[in-house]
Amino acid sequence: MIEAHSYSAQITARTTEAKIVQDADRLDGLGAIGIARCFSVSGLLRRRLYDPVDPFGEKRLLDDLSNTIDHFYVKLFNTVNTLQTRAGQAEGRRRAEHMRSFLEELGREIGIPARAFVNPP
Repeated sequence: MIEAHSYSAQITARTTEAKIVQDADRLDGLGAIGIARCFSVSGLLRRRLYDPVDPFGEKRLLDDLSNTIDHFYVKLFNTVNTLQTRAGQAEGRRRAEHMRSFLEELGREIGIPARAFVNPP
């Protein structure tokens, strides 16, 4: 159960308990907490907020090692598709919607519409 919780370990959760722990860990990376964590870690790693020319990666390859906003598209939104319990999936969709709203507002504030979401959860 503990080994299977890690996103990067890519270990399949087989028991109900392992699925619940895995979902809980992944949900922590989404929503308001996920946004805060993303910016906190990116600040520590001295990554810029976004590419000033193409903030939402419309015409360039996404690079979440350089641009914080890219991490939403590279990993965070995809995390929702890995949730295994019904409750986790519902909460993941709710938190992802909050993240989409955040990016839409960011786009309004910087004058560039946020990138469309491919395969929204």
